[in-house]
Amino acid sequence: MKTIYTFLILLFVTGIMQAQDRPQPKPGNAPVVNIKKPQTFVLSNGMKVLVVENHKLPRVSFTLTLDNAPFTEGNKKGVDELTSSLIGNGTKKTTKEAFNEEIDFYGANINFTSQGAYASALSKYSGRVLELLAEGALQPNFTQTEFDKEKAKLLEGLKADEKSVPAISNRVVDVLAFGKNHPTGEYLSEETVKNVTLEDVQNNYKTYFVPENAYLVVIGDVKFKEVKSSVEKLFKDWKKQAAPKNSYPDPVNVANLQIDFVDVPNAVQSEISLVNTVNLKMSDPDFFPAVIANQILGGDFNSYLNMNLREQHAWTYGANSSIGSGKYVTKFKASSAVRNTVTDSAVVQFIKEIKRIRTERVDPEVLRNVKAGYIGRFVMQVEKPQAVARYALNIETEKLPADFYEKYIQTINNVTADDIYRVANKYFLLDNMRIVIVGKGSDVISSLEKLNIPISYFDKFGNPVEKPSTKKEAPKDITAKTVFENYIKAIGGEKAVTAVKTLYMDGSTTIPQAPTPLTFTSKLDSKGKMMVSLSMGTMNLMKQVVNEKGAYVEQQGQRKNLEGADLAEMKANATPFEELQLAKRADLKVEGIEPINGNDAYVIKDGKTTYYYDVKSGLKTAESKVREQGGKSTTQITNFGDYKEVKGVKVPFNLVQNVGFELDIKMSDIKINEGVSEKDFL
Repeated sequence: MKTIYTFLILLFVTGIMQAQDRPQPKPGNAPVVNIKKPQTFVLSNGMKVLVVENHKLPRVSFTLTLDNAPFTEGNKKGVDELTSSLIGNGTKKTTKEAFNEEIDFYGANINFTSQGAYASALSKYSGRVLELLAEGALQPNFTQTEFDKEKAKLLEGLKADEKSVPAISNRVVDVLAFGKNHPTGEYLSEETVKNVTLEDVQNNYKTYFVPENAYLVVIGDVKFKEVKSSVEKLFKDWKKQAAPKNSYPDPVNVANLQIDFVDVPNAVQSEISLVNTVNLKMSDPDFFPAVIANQILGGDFNSYLNMNLREQHAWTYGANSSIGSGKYVTKFKASSAVRNTVTDSAVVQFIKEIKRIRTERVDPEVLRNVKAGYIGRFVMQVEKPQAVARYALNIETEKLPADFYEKYIQTINNVTADDIYRVANKYFLLDNMRIVIVGKGSDVISSLEKLNIPISYFDKFGNPVEKPSTKKEAPKDITAKTVFENYIKAIGGEKAVTAVKTLYMDGSTTIPQAPTPLTFTSKLDSKGKMMVSLSMGTMNLMKQVVNEKGAYVEQQGQRKNLEGADLAEMKANATPFEELQLAKRADLKVEGIEPINGNDAYVIKDGKTTYYYDVKSGLKTAESKVREQGGKSTTQITNFGDYKEVKGVKVPFNLVQNVGFELDIKMSDIKINEGVSEKDFL
């Protein structure tokens, strides 16, 4: 089966990604800002309340934060996440449905987690909304029915991440940097989630949802005396209790620069992360210099890394860096996703730019622009209630000076090029860095070995493994013709496959940028006609059509007729089972055997397209295609799974494509020789 929807999805997603990547204009001069100081009081149970009156708008927000120390969960990792999911699903006084209906009636917003709660509403409803927040937080109703439902959702999400290269990368980065027995290095797995019981969730809530380190920040159109009276009434029965104070040894960075490689055979891009742990508190004199240094290196669009890897070399949609800060150990991380063929080159450029900021004084104009941009973003935030709440909370929890945010702009402006040089050498530890690469070993290992950087190998959970075996030679009696014929035989045989005149497919998928699932529809005619569409509800987002006159793509009412290579590709896509024709070609050959999706597969290349067929089952397991888009070469890979028989022919009911993220299309209905008419291709 052809990857019939690749062109459509690629155009749709590329448009979104390009819109997100536009550089921001340089900010102007920053005005003087005034951040109102909170009035405070403390309850007898230890909860501290901070109130900032702001009567400009008739709105109020409540932020409850439990500033507990991080902790490990061991073989029941997932307890805290499930606790977060269950808080707010009804209370001991009010059903889930009635609780949510009342929130909707007030036009309020309310959310709960195992670390606190947040609510916002019109100030005239503030009293009742605060009551609901207190009720939801202090009287949760943990039921077996809701627990089973949330646990199933969590397990389903883990399955979706199994083949996600970014998800694997994030997990392994933290495992290797912090260790599996550290709160930051622990990870969710199907095994640990299955170990969690309802009783575990109840005990977790009783142990950690306590007032000793609790802060309630109230911002908006309220009066201090009224808030104080309400809070004392609503939270007075919250029993005084302290959360366990666990401590963990700080992780140790590696002695020398090294590459830690994770082989994911279905990866079309390499996720590269250069990481070392840091201890950087907001109260440290180094805080602002380190933040600005990170902006210069990889925090801004115009940063060293992004200008190099994206703008100069066009290897990626974006390269960035971040540096954590706070009371506990965090990490510095520079990262990007690049196509397989330039993985080694990208590593060289990452090292080059980190060396640059550690050895060269930053240009004065660059420093001025970065500071101005950072100040501009700060100024834009200071009027937002959530930002004011966060600032007030930071002063309390991070033990900051009371005038920390009043001096924020001045402190940033005082950062010098010498400061940048100093903190870059202190926190961007190039000589003690892990270069964690998650990618396709058969494509990238040989070139990485030429960098003369020691390489260690790990599985997708951060366990050490041997160097992975990559491509193997296929048996001499296996030809492209036999592979294609075995595929046709595996899905039902030549007679049944040839009898397929039309193919109708209907399914759904989700993308990060869309608020609701998208509907995917495909209709194919063996005469060389095709229609594929993506829609959201009744709104058609994109549509592509191939007919006897040509081909076109329609997006948001704009139609574009295709020509040249795009037209040729669309026409080539317009066939239900291309293997019927591929089996007749003498120019194709089996390139070898590669592991993909956990199994060995025969590899056959046809120009910029590569096909993968499972050695044992004969079924097509994947197809990759190299594309030129916007002057950049990218590789899209489509994985085929969940084959089911329809009228004597097996077809995949699950298609997963990497388009910068995992696009998972699940078919709900597939029809052969029905559901398709000539009008579909107009």
